Amino acid sequence: MGTTTVRPAAGVALDLPRSAGRVTFAGALRSELTKIGSVRSTYWTLLAMFVVVVGFGALASWGATHGPHGPFFDPTRQSLAGLYIGQLIIGVLGVLVISSEYSTGMIRTTLTANPHRGMMITAKGVVFTVVALVTSLATTFTAFFLGQALMSSHHISTTIGSPNVLRAVIGGALFLAACGVLAFGLGLLLRHTAAGIAAVVALLFVVTVLVNFLPQSWQNHVDKWVPAMAGAQLWMTMPQPPGNTPMFAAWTGFAVLCGYAAIAVAAGAMLFRRRDA
Repeated sequence: MGTTTVRPAAGVALDLPRSAGRVTFAGALRSELTKIGSVRSTYWTLLAMFVVVVGFGALASWGATHGPHGPFFDPTRQSLAGLYIGQLIIGVLGVLVISSEYSTGMIRTTLTANPHRGMMITAKGVVFTVVALVTSLATTFTAFFLGQALMSSHHISTTIGSPNVLRAVIGGALFLAACGVLAFGLGLLLRHTAAGIAAVVALLFVVTVLVNFLPQSWQNHVDKWVPAMAGAQLWMTMPQPPGNTPMFAAWTGFAVLCGYAAIAVAAGAMLFRRRDA
């Protein structure tokens, strides 16, 4: 049985589906928000960060009630002690946000749907930064209030309205978000989950430990430039004890950490635009 080809009459337009139109930044944002929200590891990693930061802060605050307290005791820093580990957890998520697309091959589908690489990576970075910052704010405020509640019975707590305290609590969230963005840049640069996480641990943790083995005269010049140590000044409210290594002021130290993050993201984005998927 033969087939019959139906041809439109002259002057009659075919009713074809309309084009989806050009890709917009708003659409790219919605796409990246859908992707980050549909991955189970996102929720588990953010939950782990919340539990660890709040839990370790509570443990440190409870421990402070059983120890001596000098004139430089910082109750805010004590309740936010979990940030030392939280930075590594948010770093893992920052790497996974981009490296998981390479490991699964999803990056090819993403670039097919949105071939504008600059727009795509900007949207992904913005979505991750907002998610990281919102979660970090909830985490640091919870850790602070729980820690102060534990220390209040021994009259060593502080209040959110005390000098520099609100800045330190919000600063703790900014610190976590900046560490996440730094990790995002490293993941974009290396494109491999294990390599990216190893780089994050080395830069945020190992370097911080190794610098303590330097001669004191060297530490006085190196410590302030270590990313984690520089950024940590933002969530401290008390001056440093005499004799300690001189560090940058709170916002200057945070700017140093942001500088590292900006370099990592810029280098990763530059290679991302040039390399094959």
